[in-house]
Amino acid sequence: MMTTSARTGTARRRQEFSERLLQGSVKKSYAPIVDIDWDAPFEPDKFFLPPKVVSIYGTPLWDNMTREQRIELSRQELVNTLSAGIWFENILNQALLRKMMHQDPTAHATHYELTELGDEARHMVMFGKAIAKVGARPVQPKRYQRMIINLLPLTFRGSLLWVAALVGEEIFDSLQRQMLDDPELQPVIQRLMRIHVAEEARHIQFARDGVRRRVPHMRRFTKMWVANINGVGGLFFRRLFTNPVPYHRVGLDPGQARQMARTSRHRREVQVLGFASLAAFLDESGLMGPISRRLWRRSGFL
Repeated sequence: MMTTSARTGTARRRQEFSERLLQGSVKKSYAPIVDIDWDAPFEPDKFFLPPKVVSIYGTPLWDNMTREQRIELSRQELVNTLSAGIWFENILNQALLRKMMHQDPTAHATHYELTELGDEARHMVMFGKAIAKVGARPVQPKRYQRMIINLLPLTFRGSLLWVAALVGEEIFDSLQRQMLDDPELQPVIQRLMRIHVAEEARHIQFARDGVRRRVPHMRRFTKMWVANINGVGGLFFRRLFTNPVPYHRVGLDPGQARQMARTSRHRREVQVLGFASLAAFLDESGLMGPISRRLWRRSGFL
């Protein structure tokens, strides 16, 4: 158990760290409604995701597609990713709001959580406007998925909340950093990613700090639970990155496309690179349990 003095010291350091992040938010935050030129036309021969991160890149199926078909698949996969981003931000915001009901409303940590909540709400607007601009239908969750989305915030508490936030944010963040300077990427999408990366960097720091401060004082069962349940994230991302909806929309056989994507050596390399930083952090924190490691590897992230 954490002693009173240790608890006080940890809380004080958390407040100081939160204050620094608040100051960073004041200096560098965005309003996507005005900070992105939504009236700018798309360039006709550029991709919506860089080719190298499209799920079937480098497969025989990709090789047989025209450039126009490849661009259209990148458009549909972007819409799929942005749609999932909206639902994840929704889950995180619900969990943060529930958490704040039990906190000191004058604390810097609470104020930063409110700031993050505001950032995520603007990101949801940004993703929604991007889907509308792209001119494709959002990928809506099925009824059972919406039920899960509404239940998850009830389970994201303590260290599990911050680990879940990292799983949801770091993989996307790492992949976006690989895309930012790709010359084949649409400028509007590039701008969206730059805004998201800049603000998510603070969110990731806050979540990592939350994990670091909790891990040394976690009960054995709690640590074992958090260390092994996070591997479910690998199954989620595997499903997300090979969602049959984009394949169907561009006229591909969803089963064949999914199989090629999941067995693609290039795709595995992209996923391993995207997960590398978070995997190292989970290992360092003692939160990469044997079940999680197996699930992340099975999903193609290790």
